[in-house]
Amino acid sequence: MDESTEVRLVSDPSDSSGPPAPLPASNGQQQTPEELVAKAIAPVKPDFLRPPPVRPASNDKEDGAVSESKEKKTAQSAVVKEKKSKRQLKRERRQQQKSSSNICPEVAKTGDVNSCPYSDKCRFSHDLEAFKAQKLDNLEGECPFVSAEEPCPYGLACRFSSTHQEGVFGTRSTRRNSSEENGLSKDVQKLLWKNKMSFPKADAKLKALGLLGHANSKAKILEDRKDDQVASDNCHVANGNCSSALASKKDTEIENSAIEENAGVDDTTESGEPRPLKKPKCVVAESCSGKVEDGDVSVVEKVVSESSKQPEADTTADIITPEADRSLKVHPREKKIIDFRDKLYLAPLTTVGNLPFRRVCKVLGADVTCGEMAMCTNLLQGQASEWALLRRHSSEDLFGVQICGAFPDTLARAIELIDRECTLDFIDINMGCPIDIVVNKGAGSALLTKPMRMKGIIEAASGTVERPLTVKVRTAYFEGKNRIDSLIADIGNWGASAVTIHGRSRQQRYSKLADWEYIYQCARKAPDDLHVMGNGDIFSYLDWNQHKVDCPKLSTCMIARGALVKPWIFTEIKEQRHWDISSGERLNILKNFVKFGLEHWGSDTKGVETTRRFLLEWLSYTCRYIPVGLLDVVPQRLNWRPPSYFGRDDLETLMASDSAADWIRISEMLLGKVPEGFTFAPKHKSNAYDRAENG
Repeated sequence: MDESTEVRLVSDPSDSSGPPAPLPASNGQQQTPEELVAKAIAPVKPDFLRPPPVRPASNDKEDGAVSESKEKKTAQSAVVKEKKSKRQLKRERRQQQKSSSNICPEVAKTGDVNSCPYSDKCRFSHDLEAFKAQKLDNLEGECPFVSAEEPCPYGLACRFSSTHQEGVFGTRSTRRNSSEENGLSKDVQKLLWKNKMSFPKADAKLKALGLLGHANSKAKILEDRKDDQVASDNCHVANGNCSSALASKKDTEIENSAIEENAGVDDTTESGEPRPLKKPKCVVAESCSGKVEDGDVSVVEKVVSESSKQPEADTTADIITPEADRSLKVHPREKKIIDFRDKLYLAPLTTVGNLPFRRVCKVLGADVTCGEMAMCTNLLQGQASEWALLRRHSSEDLFGVQICGAFPDTLARAIELIDRECTLDFIDINMGCPIDIVVNKGAGSALLTKPMRMKGIIEAASGTVERPLTVKVRTAYFEGKNRIDSLIADIGNWGASAVTIHGRSRQQRYSKLADWEYIYQCARKAPDDLHVMGNGDIFSYLDWNQHKVDCPKLSTCMIARGALVKPWIFTEIKEQRHWDISSGERLNILKNFVKFGLEHWGSDTKGVETTRRFLLEWLSYTCRYIPVGLLDVVPQRLNWRPPSYFGRDDLETLMASDSAADWIRISEMLLGKVPEGFTFAPKHKSNAYDRAENG
């Protein structure tokens, strides 16, 4: 759609993603910009302010009745779903796929019903005429594949088929494969499904470290738990004894659960070979499902002591030590080194940090990109959706992947597999993810409470591959109990090439401002050969410059939410200016994202709606941006709450709306009307602004 298209401002107040800041002149007197900044309210010029949207008052009784009826309907639908067997649900899915709306991809590409190799056994429809009769109207614009030499790979199913130069149909195209890398082959996926994939490098390194094998694993867990407790006692505690007790309790629960699992399972067969990995019950499960109470620790220790008394075969000959085979341990100087100094690093971002968004950031000046966080267990299971997070575009010249796991064996094997199947420059291990479902399994920021586990993971991972290994952490698990400064030197000695420190604890999530003074303290303690990168609240080139001046030992700064709100921050840093970007220029950036999204997810109906969903997720962040020309104080801070304001034109006002209904209208400008019954709610609701209770 052309930029001059008229925009209608009809917002739905009830569909707001978050409350706007109150009007600055609440007491009848105009507040100064300094007073507004002190309250974390964006100082928008008075000429552009408008009253906040009025939300209609609702009757509590009516609301209660409506919510009660919704709960009953939800319960009834859940009961109906539970009654259906897996076979019945599978049959229903097959019938839905057989409908005329789901045309066979091969038939759609060529227009020949005989081109499908599965013939009558194909699970998709081959009825071309029925598909044409019910196909949605073509969208305005040009097919994203029209500039390629090959025909569009979606043929008749493409929502832009009227712009195809060689007609609707064509031959199968390989253009997507030439521009994107790191796909999962079917042969590798089948081996992972059957647990027949071998990991010789990882298993050899785990054996050398004593992390592979039944007796060694039990003794190692007990030893690591004691060392973790000693390390915890030696850490600086500034928040009293409460957080220490909670941390110790958390460590005990997670460690004891791991002991219970390892006490009853032998990881080796009679021949001495490691058993194949078992599929966990949860898609993100990185630890065991059971728990051992505090009083049962003695029982586990008794089991360990009794097992040590039993006669065992001499396994020393099977253990490969670094002295016996020096090829297993790569000297740090022999590894490829990446110079992160002064490079603009786009942080790995869940959901929104997808491949099309990274391409947008590359166009706007990003130097280093990293894929979304992938769970090691899911990768080892061969889940296609998880492997899709590792895909890389040809424009990403310095690219890494981020993985997350709880145990050295899981991470080492996943890293060996990634190194073998993917093209990348470095691998990043996430040890700072604050999400509950990750932390409860012992991964992410839960590892900050277990330094010996961190050591095992980094040593096993760095010894498995020769690629540079980086680590991303937070300052601590609990607020006021910082501990990364005591581990920063060890992280380099364990084998990491770089470490990124997010200046918040896990308990803080995204509340309060990042503690950059502590990041500086860690950077000064780091060895010279370890790159230290800071992360948190960078939202302008002035923030970037200030951090580099305050601590020259910082290699670079990672940019996360700042890039989500305004991806042109990379251009601002490189050109050292505040870019007062217009609404038309912002719309062009969204158009680029849509083009890249259609190339990545497809130009058929499914690809269009997938692109729309990710566009809406991104718009839930971009609405927080306030144009430079509307502010009394420049630059904008990431923790400022924007009041309700008018833009300099209708499109800018629409882009400033925090209503999901207005985000949908923007998506309709680029991708046509939404399907009937379409609804949207942001997946991530991170705390972008300081709350009153947090100061």
